[in-house]
Amino acid sequence: MKRDSDISGSMDWTIVMLYMALVILGWLNVFAAVYDENAKQSIFDLSLNSGRQLLFIAASALIALAITIIDMRFYETFAYVFYGIILVILVMVPVIGKEVGGNKAWIGIGSFGLQPSEFAKCITALAVAKYIGSVGFRMENLRNQAMLFVMIGLPMGLILLQKDTGTALVFTSFVLVFFREGMSPFLLIVGLCAITIFILTLLIPNPIYLHIAIGVVLLVLIVTGKKKIRRIILLTVGALLISGVIESVDYVVHDVLKPHQQNRIKALINPDADPLGFGWNVTQSKIAIGSGGFWGKGFLKGTQTKFDFVPAQSTDFIFCTIGEEHGWIGSLIVIGLFIALLLRIIFLAERQKNRFTRTYAYSVACIFFFHFAVNIGMTIGLFPVIGIPLPFFSYGGSALWSFTILLFILIKLDAHRGQVLQRI
Repeated sequence: MKRDSDISGSMDWTIVMLYMALVILGWLNVFAAVYDENAKQSIFDLSLNSGRQLLFIAASALIALAITIIDMRFYETFAYVFYGIILVILVMVPVIGKEVGGNKAWIGIGSFGLQPSEFAKCITALAVAKYIGSVGFRMENLRNQAMLFVMIGLPMGLILLQKDTGTALVFTSFVLVFFREGMSPFLLIVGLCAITIFILTLLIPNPIYLHIAIGVVLLVLIVTGKKKIRRIILLTVGALLISGVIESVDYVVHDVLKPHQQNRIKALINPDADPLGFGWNVTQSKIAIGSGGFWGKGFLKGTQTKFDFVPAQSTDFIFCTIGEEHGWIGSLIVIGLFIALLLRIIFLAERQKNRFTRTYAYSVACIFFFHFAVNIGMTIGLFPVIGIPLPFFSYGGSALWSFTILLFILIKLDAHRGQVLQRI
């Protein structure tokens, strides 16, 4: 058996190189977002985000090294233990944590802050993979499906208590993993339909038109299909449920969502309605990206981000710096690197011989995809602003370390893909 300390020959160096490229580009763009040409700043200056990010990158390298040295069986064997520990920590955060940006999701360690919710994603991925990879597991079993939703629902609920809606929503990406492992697509279809109806209800001022459309579709299905009582009843009940969803949207938006969340929905639907108010973030973000044109203004030459027109330019809106300074070409290269990473992760997933590693690999792919798609989407106005980082680009230690852990555990497991994992 290959020793765990000697896996360099079987490591997937393609994915390692993609990781390194994204991390380095992210570091350069963090510096570009805060650079002041009049201050003669250095990228290594520890008083700047770029200098501190370099320290986070160095720590990430140590974390990656440690992961490759640890026995591969460790991650499956102690997955439930880590899951229990992270749940306890998440329970403690609202009590002992400190508030940053309106979210009480950080544990202060001196002047440094750690965000446990970021690490909850990779730990939940391990726990879900262990459960699905257990002997005798069958996705068709409703009890197993319920257990899986409880496993992702517990950390999701605890994170919502920290007022960190963006991170909590990342856990919905696990549904795609369940679908890959054999769950019926019915739930996925229902979810997509509910989202579509929700958006249509927001876009159409008078919901009566949607009710009329549903009634017309119901009549067409009844007339053109088999005239069985059971079928007619099911169609009617489905139409009534859809109508109920439409009528509930107004209540959810105005009575359930908080004012800042309502503003994010308004900014998504019509950012021009209040460009100096709730539409400011998205409007300035699109101006910054659009101002880059085809080639961009050049490295360290951006103006929209430099003069703080774009909020959180080195964290949630880091993609604006890429678009402004490197233009369409630079944005395409970054997006291409992320797509290459996602495709490589899926390739690694499909060549695994055991279900634990395959499920974990797909969990990693779905988490990365959610962050990548939603973060870039919100900067160009396709998604509401929910405040999640762009992997390897956004400034911050917790996010960088959690993404590094996610990826290098997969690299470690893949390096031993020819072996059968044995529980210890």
